[in-house]
Amino acid sequence: MRFLPYLGLICGLLLLGGLLIWQGLMDVITLLLDTGWILLVLPLVWLPNALFATESWRLLFSNEHRPSFRHAGFAMWLGRSVNNLLPVASLGGEVVKARMLIVWDNTPDEAMASVLVDKTVQTITVIIWGLIGIALLLYLALDDYLALMALGGFGILTLCASGLLLLQKHGAFHLATRLAEKLIKSDNWEGIHVSARGIDEKVRIIYKHKHRFAFAIFLKVCGAMIQTGEVWLACYLLGFPISLIEALMLKSLTSTLADMAFLIPNGYGVQEGTYLLLATLLGMSPELALAVSLATRIRELIFDLPGLLTWHFIEGKLLLERRRPAID
Repeated sequence: MRFLPYLGLICGLLLLGGLLIWQGLMDVITLLLDTGWILLVLPLVWLPNALFATESWRLLFSNEHRPSFRHAGFAMWLGRSVNNLLPVASLGGEVVKARMLIVWDNTPDEAMASVLVDKTVQTITVIIWGLIGIALLLYLALDDYLALMALGGFGILTLCASGLLLLQKHGAFHLATRLAEKLIKSDNWEGIHVSARGIDEKVRIIYKHKHRFAFAIFLKVCGAMIQTGEVWLACYLLGFPISLIEALMLKSLTSTLADMAFLIPNGYGVQEGTYLLLATLLGMSPELALAVSLATRIRELIFDLPGLLTWHFIEGKLLLERRRPAID
């Protein structure tokens, strides 16, 4: 199964390249170059979303073990960078987030429990965010059939999210270790089971604080809606102004479908295909739709690439520190 994320990366890049070639790569590049350096302001418009996401995650910790905003934001940055740029099925970044907090002296049980519940928060946010987009698609009367098809897909996603929530409340980690024990023989399972039960207990404690859990979802949805400004401004700078409602619909459905295609890092190709489908309903040319999509990816160069390099540097430094006593 390890090959699936790599296959997803290859398929995503092939889809992205195919769409660009099909619609005219040079036309898209020309649009971006003619707009110029002003496009570099787009990541700044997106940045508040990261701040909302950080505070949303912090709400899932108990008061006595809650990380500082600086530590949580830094871990969130590294985790996002790993999820967006590496073939890790949007899960490797969650492990990185937990690991960074453990390095900074957070308890392993609470760190792992927080990222597990945060993943549930993200899933519920995707559902709410997508439903907002579908409602706006119906309101704008652009394609009712497409909206109804999408609604059916979100119904299935809602069932999956409900199953995930129930599984977590009934001890997902312990169930997983029990299953793994049947497949892999080891003398260390007792200690692993103890750790798994500890994480499951922390997860249940988080869910007992219903108001904090609900507010974490609210903050995540607010952060997602703030991203609308990035699409609205990109369209304006590229010479095709749209309304905020149209921008909200575009951002909602493109980012939601990209998130659902979790095996493809950062939804490469999926986001662009969705822009082609939806933006053309608003009257955009195909090359302009692709240019808008690529313009919103500028933040990956400005934020995610440095984040990935920083993570490699930190892991390298930790590895050297572990080896130094053995060398001495």
